[in-house]
Amino acid sequence: MNSINFVVLGDHSISAQLGKKGTATDIVIYDRKTADTVYTWTTPLTFPDKVQPLMQAVNIAEYAILNATKLDKYLGEQIVALDSVGIADGFVLHSYEVDREKLKTLLKNTSLANYQFVDSVDQLKQEMGKLKPKGTNGPLAISVDHAFDVKGVGTVALGVVKQGAVKVYDELILMPGKKNVLIKSIQMHDDPAETSSSPSRVGLAIKGVSADDISRGDMICAPDAVKVSSGTINVKFAKSPFFKGDLPENHTYLVSVGMQIRSVKIKQEADILQVTPEKPIAYLPGQTCVLLKPDSPSTRIVGKGAIQ
Repeated sequence: MNSINFVVLGDHSISAQLGKKGTATDIVIYDRKTADTVYTWTTPLTFPDKVQPLMQAVNIAEYAILNATKLDKYLGEQIVALDSVGIADGFVLHSYEVDREKLKTLLKNTSLANYQFVDSVDQLKQEMGKLKPKGTNGPLAISVDHAFDVKGVGTVALGVVKQGAVKVYDELILMPGKKNVLIKSIQMHDDPAETSSSPSRVGLAIKGVSADDISRGDMICAPDAVKVSSGTINVKFAKSPFFKGDLPENHTYLVSVGMQIRSVKIKQEADILQVTPEKPIAYLPGQTCVLLKPDSPSTRIVGKGAIQ
């Protein structure tokens, strides 16, 4: 069974026309299954009040849908978010009130520059049907976005296989907590599966931890697949051209690494940003780290870089 994952930004009310509403917290996930593919569409429900769910939503997806109804700073922030995680394939819709050429100018010089413009939801559905999954090989790493305890089943974790493949009875590790877990069963769109590979969205019944042990962004992975920060990490950093201002060390900052959001202290030396998180971060080698300034009056996305 194939999987294709989208994030829907701008006016995300169109998600209800694409799939059935499923898991809903501060991010909402819609899904639909065809004969051979499971599609998911994730929206950040509490954006723009908070920037965190925006960053978490874009880290679930491989493709994006931007539905623009007005050109404002929040649309700009969503464009910066997509660019910061490098989602280079997607679709753009816009209302009659939005000037297409001005919108194209906003997308220029970002990872969204080559997104396909579509004129209706029907055309969007047709074009989505032509897409192929974007799987990644490597040691297994699953990024968890929700976890809960189910009577008679135990702990269930929902997430996306970011790389590799997971099988029933795999003995894995929950990071950054370094807890051993056993995969008891796998479901894809409520159907049981013996194995699932990247980029599948999965529900895992796991043994060894409770839901209280799992935070959004935690990684269920093969031994040695991910690293865990111990103290300061170095990021080869580039500030976003859309962020105006300096980076005083005594201000409040967050980082987004995958779906993990952490409070951090920073110190910049040339193009290296020294990041000291309050809590450990699990990360893949070379993974992108995005710096956030939640009290910024303009864009709250400061810049990004690869963890060294």
